[in-house]
Amino acid sequence: MDERFTADDLTAFKQAFRRHAAGVAVITARDTDGTPVGFTATSLASLAAVPPLATFNMARTASAWHAVDTTDRVAIHMLGSRNRPVAERLSGPAAERFLGDHWHEGPHGLPILNDVTAWMTARILQRVPVAGNAVVVVHVEEGALGPDDAPLLYHGRAYHAPRPLD
Repeated sequence: MDERFTADDLTAFKQAFRRHAAGVAVITARDTDGTPVGFTATSLASLAAVPPLATFNMARTASAWHAVDTTDRVAIHMLGSRNRPVAERLSGPAAERFLGDHWHEGPHGLPILNDVTAWMTARILQRVPVAGNAVVVVHVEEGALGPDDAPLLYHGRAYHAPRPLD
């Protein structure tokens, strides 16, 4: 730890980001043996509209890292409030994430989650290592919109849906 950064600073940093609501997405891929892998992500961000670029972050110790590190393509799924069970499943034990009929094989053999608000396939352009993590930059190639729904948010270690302020 940087000597200018104290334990109290770290606690404040963690608390600040727990207070920051983030949209919930799921990233899926295929591992080198063809096994579907995936994880929930609150770090998905649009990088550019033209060309369509996005980023997400992940720990290089994550169970899905090997697949993301060795594949060319991933699928990105935006979740709505009705998709909370899928978010919980994809953040649970890796061996159970693709048990069931909540997904199908899509373009490039990628696992595509059913009934999400949107999904996109993307080609990985860069993996930028940062400490024990990586920033992954992708070029979105195709996708589709699903049923409209309030976005699923993660805030204060719990899932939420937004409500109008008016």
